[in-house]
Amino acid sequence: MNEVVTCNMILLELFLLLLSLNGCYCDPLNYLGLSVSTDSRLDAFLPVISPDTAPQPLVPLLAPSPLSPFTNATIPKLSGVCTFNFTAVERLMSMTSTDCHEFFAPLLANVICCPQLEATLAILVGQSSKMTNVLALNGTVSKFCLSDIEHVLVGQGASVNLGKICSIHPSNLTEGSCPVTDVTEFESVVESSKLLHDCEKIDPVKECCEQVCQNAILEAATGLASKTSELLRNHSSNSLPGHLNRVSDCKNVVLRWLARKLDPLHAKEVLRGLSNCNVNKVCPLVFPEMVHVTKSCGNGINKKTECCSAMESYVSHLQKQSLITNLQALDCARTLGLKLQKLNITTDVYNLCHITLKDFSLQVTKQESGCLLPSLPSDATFDKDTGISFICDLNDNIPAPWPSSLQLPESLCNKTIRIPALPAAATNAQNGLFHGDVITNVLLIASVVIMEIL
Repeated sequence: MNEVVTCNMILLELFLLLLSLNGCYCDPLNYLGLSVSTDSRLDAFLPVISPDTAPQPLVPLLAPSPLSPFTNATIPKLSGVCTFNFTAVERLMSMTSTDCHEFFAPLLANVICCPQLEATLAILVGQSSKMTNVLALNGTVSKFCLSDIEHVLVGQGASVNLGKICSIHPSNLTEGSCPVTDVTEFESVVESSKLLHDCEKIDPVKECCEQVCQNAILEAATGLASKTSELLRNHSSNSLPGHLNRVSDCKNVVLRWLARKLDPLHAKEVLRGLSNCNVNKVCPLVFPEMVHVTKSCGNGINKKTECCSAMESYVSHLQKQSLITNLQALDCARTLGLKLQKLNITTDVYNLCHITLKDFSLQVTKQESGCLLPSLPSDATFDKDTGISFICDLNDNIPAPWPSSLQLPESLCNKTIRIPALPAAATNAQNGLFHGDVITNVLLIASVVIMEIL
């Protein structure tokens, strides 16, 4: 109880310090000695940029992480039933516990924590198959193993609610309905050399468009799913839904086989790259009712101030949900825009009220500072002096695009897509996301925690 009180007091003190620094006009990056990194791997993937507008970048003052005093690794008590060799994947487990840190697991769940946890489960089963020659656990052992995994992660600082946050169950370690789990049988059914060739090394940008590895996994999973017994062939489970479920479960088996063939950290990069394609496709935000927005912004928007006040209030609720990527923010903007249009709000309220992409993500300071995570796979990092940090873009002042109700959403793999102009600092760099996002390694600040606690 005393530790909780001390934690809250320190957080409040740091928050007050942050507020006292709001008036500082020095260069925040130079002040803190932060480095700015860019990534040119996305250049070939990204759409043409419209030069119509040039919003100015915003780099708010950052404060140190409040987490370092609260990291307290403990030795977990394991079941003794699970045969996973946690020592052999020590670095992987450490990365996962950091990605799913107790304070930030709910905020990083969709983009970082849960994809990393799912990859870790596949790698643990895949690596254990080197000893068992089986790519799945039975129902009883899976319960003990999942409990051991959670104990190891929690002992290193991960959230105690990982199972609930990421919807992870013992069945995630079993074969499900896939009929093939024996490694020898797997390799007799699947063209394993082609599968390994297509998936051993993937480009996280090209893979999402060309889907070379994903198609190889689907082909392998389909082959495995077809190896049903005569009893199953004549059973209702051979219906289309049953077949699709088997293919889905067999995909998990295929991923475990890949994790068996690769070293743990290499496998982690491949699995995170694959899952990231799905992460960026869908907006993870939940949109509440829009009654107030409809009243204020409907009927041709007679009062701009009233409408924008309602929009800002609505968006502020979205901002409390999660950290999202810039590509997810694009989809969130489209989703919300279409919902508003269905409510007969046809005026571009994004432009009217200056709504930007970063407005859809968690705000990391009290100064308009939305944090957009990069669309490429990334991890949180822990430093004993600075605490937890992750890559975050605070400069993305790109206006949220108002959707056309008559136009279907286009794939970002289509080079002809045009999105609004970039902040000046980003366009000058000509590197990174959207031809030049400036991506800063941000030290997590006390106000993030306080906003969620309060």
